Amino acid sequence: MSAPIRCLALLGLLLAASAQAADAADAALVQRGQYLATAGDCVACHTAPGGQPYAGGLTVPTPVGAIVSTNITPSTSAGIGRYTQQQFSDAVRKGIRADGAHLYPAMPYTSYAQVTDDDVRALYAYFMHGVAPVDRKPAPTRLPFPFNLRWSMAAWNALFLDDKPFTPEPGKGAAWNRGAYLVRGLAHCGTCHTPRNLLMAERPSRELAGGMVGSWLAPNITADAHSGIGGWSEQALVDYLRLGHARGKAQAAGPMAEAVEHSLQQLEPADLQAIATYLKTVPAQRHPADTRAVDSWGAAFDGIADQRGTALADDAGLWSGAQLYDAHCASCHQASGEGSFDGGLPSLFHNTATGRADTSNLVLVILDGIRWTDASGVRMPGFAQALSDHQVATLANYLTLRYGNPTARVTATQAANLRAGGAPSHLVALARLAMVVVAVLILAILVLWHRRRRRRASSGQA
Repeated sequence: MSAPIRCLALLGLLLAASAQAADAADAALVQRGQYLATAGDCVACHTAPGGQPYAGGLTVPTPVGAIVSTNITPSTSAGIGRYTQQQFSDAVRKGIRADGAHLYPAMPYTSYAQVTDDDVRALYAYFMHGVAPVDRKPAPTRLPFPFNLRWSMAAWNALFLDDKPFTPEPGKGAAWNRGAYLVRGLAHCGTCHTPRNLLMAERPSRELAGGMVGSWLAPNITADAHSGIGGWSEQALVDYLRLGHARGKAQAAGPMAEAVEHSLQQLEPADLQAIATYLKTVPAQRHPADTRAVDSWGAAFDGIADQRGTALADDAGLWSGAQLYDAHCASCHQASGEGSFDGGLPSLFHNTATGRADTSNLVLVILDGIRWTDASGVRMPGFAQALSDHQVATLANYLTLRYGNPTARVTATQAANLRAGGAPSHLVALARLAMVVVAVLILAILVLWHRRRRRRASSGQA
């Protein structure tokens, strides 16, 4: 073989090796982006029940109306296939679509603003090259006036969006900073667990002190020993995030069960440990009603024994709490509420579900049960079809009195509201009233200004 041919062959080998290395680097970037998308739980909101991953169409109820999630597959006709990396970054971190329109903060870009440039690049690689395109465009979001004015979000962002990426805090360890980055950013824990002000922005002074997700309470997860997770060990927190339950503490239900199933349980052990490390340092916030740790209430109690020999009323609506418990709960949670010996069926005492002063989640679990689509977590059937609102209240009050916080109360009206999806929001009416008040004030100022001009003009003529 001649020298020139040998050189060409060597050059070909080098180019092939370089191409393979580039392909491997691209594949690694896509794989990292997939992990980050999992940490961000993007699939939860951008996948409709029975729909294709990331194709959108999920209806998200909010206090200002229903928001329909968009298609974020790389479809060029229905998704984000034509987005540049910069446009993708602006959507994720600033809430601005490629066409310049503003997103609503139901998409947690206020948290994703913390995401680093490198992670945005990996996410972009995944969504462009690791997700199957779906050429289906969901129905558009149609909020009532004035929330249908997307341009008004520019003012909202000016007030509430901190668009600076996460900066590690000197003096804190690598695990703490990683946990802070995940909690504040990709995992967007504050989106659910931080209460919001009247304009629906998170209140920084109440970080992770508890918020509402629809009808569900996203509980306090600050370091407070009574209201939060101050009494939890880091291992208990890791177990909860990975398994959906921590024995003698709590079990995930509703939106939290979805977060564990689709996102948290798939994170690397080091990331779960980092989240636990950070959460244990979040400044404590205590609810005045929590006079002791919410997971410390109650003790074993066999109320069924007192019912033996007592005839049941023909009308189940007249049954006592103990009788309802015997009929619907005791077969799993045992006569004394202790659950199964292995913890697979949780105890009803020393359980946050019965220990919180806010009983919303307890009622919702009785109505809807606890559902998982995979093998994770604690399961429970729902009793919405079997129990009336009065029966739900009777049973829930028995549970809190005997196994939980005896000061907590449930009413039939509360059960009815939660069964219907929660009490109606008045934000739309308040926003419209505020606009009328502002319009009246502006009109009054204009009238006064016009009268003043006329008086000055009259004085000059005189």
